[in-house]
Amino acid sequence: MTDTNRLKAKIIESGLTQAKVAKMLGISCQSLNYKINNRVDFKATEINRLCKILNISDKDDYFFVA
Repeated sequence: MTDTNRLKAKIIESGLTQAKVAKMLGISCQSLNYKINNRVDFKATEINRLCKILNISDKDDYFFVA
């Protein structure tokens, strides 16, 4: 499960918006919002790309939270 608050904060900290991140991932804003809010799972490729975009070194802290 994604740590929603932490991921949203990281996007803001990176100076990006969810719309910009969605565009960088090649998905709609609505799809990104669903994924951030745990309504739909992120694909492994999306997680890897997000980690690069947001400079996340430990994806477990953001994407695999119990």
